[in-house]
Amino acid sequence: MVSPQKPIESPFGNRSTAAEVTDGIDLSGKNVVVTGGYSGLGTETVRTMAGAGAHVLVGARRPEAAEEVLSDMTGKITILPLDLSDPASIDTFAGEVTKLFNHIDILVNNAAIMANPLTRDARGYESQFATNHLGHFQMTARLWPLLVAADSARVVAVSSVGHRLNGLDLDDPNFERREYSKWPAYGQAKSANALFALQLDKMGEAHGVRAFAVHPGGIATPLQRHLTMEEQVAMGWYDEHGNKHESFKTVEQGAATSVWAAISPLLDGMGGVYCEDCNLGAMADESTPRGSGVSPHIRDEALAEGLWTKSEELTGIEFNSSLKPE
Repeated sequence: MVSPQKPIESPFGNRSTAAEVTDGIDLSGKNVVVTGGYSGLGTETVRTMAGAGAHVLVGARRPEAAEEVLSDMTGKITILPLDLSDPASIDTFAGEVTKLFNHIDILVNNAAIMANPLTRDARGYESQFATNHLGHFQMTARLWPLLVAADSARVVAVSSVGHRLNGLDLDDPNFERREYSKWPAYGQAKSANALFALQLDKMGEAHGVRAFAVHPGGIATPLQRHLTMEEQVAMGWYDEHGNKHESFKTVEQGAATSVWAAISPLLDGMGGVYCEDCNLGAMADESTPRGSGVSPHIRDEALAEGLWTKSEELTGIEFNSSLKPE
């Protein structure tokens, strides 16, 4: 059953770090997969989980860069090539994961692109929707048997408060008939991430697989590579002198909610919820600041089912059948 979307008692908050969340928790024997785990928040997610004893497998579009970034980290870390915009790369990655792991305890769908100019993959799909959502949809489907094989597993879909920009258009998700605009496209992709977690949790609970969506908070990372400083100043992220807004988190703080959603015992028996600041997010209303809160459309179970059906259609993967009990 999908859990209520309301905050719980948590000892952590918006300034907690990933290391604080894992303090005292032993992840020895756990197998973890993190996409994009060599840049921004993903790097700290990998560092923290590997440091707590997990074997962390990193899917990387640029494996050589990943090797360089992760080479000095403590713990067991494996890097495999993964391009989430390329279906063949996703299938190859999943096949290699299956050779290394006989189960997956934690899957963190972390990799993303944001607010880039209009680009399309080889299928003609808009890149933000294709990379952030469809790529993870396909990958999770391919890794599904390994998630079920764990005693219990968690899937963390890294979404964003950007979901509050707008919902999604299931009739034209790839901007084939609409004029493309980078921010509505991002809002759609991040809404899709949250709706994916909602539906996956409903379908996975019977198999011991629970799913969570996460808003990491505002953090300065390479995710902003497509934005000029002028744009970021106009949005209030920086002042005219280049100083970050005081609400911005460090990378260590930004990774905390993903790690919390992946391992916190407070979430045992729960799932399908949107997390922020190491807690469950509160539903947003007119008075909620734009940097937090949960918009009603990502709690719409009918919309989540519709997105699932559209994702199967666009990827050619019948995830429903693979989720039925043996």
